[in-house]
Amino acid sequence: MNSKIALITGATSGIGEACAHLFAQQGYNLVLLARRADKLDELCRHFEDKYAIETKALVVDVRNKNEVDLLNTLPDNWKQINVLVNNAGLSRGLDPIDQGSLDDWDTMIDTNVKGFLYISKIVSGWMVANQSGHIVNIGSIAGKEVYSNGNVYCATKHAVDALSKAMRIDLLVHGIKVTAIHPGAVETEFSVVRFGGDEARAKKVYEGFDPLMAVDIADAIWYAVSRPAHVNINDMLIMPTAQANGSLILIK
Repeated sequence: MNSKIALITGATSGIGEACAHLFAQQGYNLVLLARRADKLDELCRHFEDKYAIETKALVVDVRNKNEVDLLNTLPDNWKQINVLVNNAGLSRGLDPIDQGSLDDWDTMIDTNVKGFLYISKIVSGWMVANQSGHIVNIGSIAGKEVYSNGNVYCATKHAVDALSKAMRIDLLVHGIKVTAIHPGAVETEFSVVRFGGDEARAKKVYEGFDPLMAVDIADAIWYAVSRPAHVNINDMLIMPTAQANGSLILIK
């Protein structure tokens, strides 16, 4: 393999899928991680046929350390990861702190923080051995501000923000770039997951304004990754024009 390699988590929907399409277009070979085996296989076949790249698909729930350890079964040449996109993440529920679901809290913490760390530890270890690489962490406006009833989700994304800054310091000596991308309102499956599959309620979140789309965030990620070697984009906050902060959106 002569092409660069990007590893993308949460690759079968939303921002992760948009990133997979864009990196494939740019000739990257892909290691794609997600929970949906059928969608993973479909995407890999599509990318290989359309872009003549190589792919590896791993059915992984990032919350499960044993499943994440499947990364170590990759052949050595597939461990030469140039770009890691830490995209897997979710929100569950939108309740005040006294009414929150403990199961929802565990799911968010296990996915957005612990799963994020499980992936980062393995892949950053490979990058340290290679003395090169670029880690892109998908945060959120919720990692910059706290909004009503966002409590635990906001806490997990604040953790992503802090860990991105810590990674930048820890990996500096190894020449590894670290970028945090913090989107505002993006129309993906995010709200469907947050509201337990209630698509009608999720759709209402984006009514009356033009939200960001997954491809907008993928474009920003590509911008950061494609900078010259001496340039690192540490932090990027991206909002729809109609959104001013974590809770103020102009509805027409």
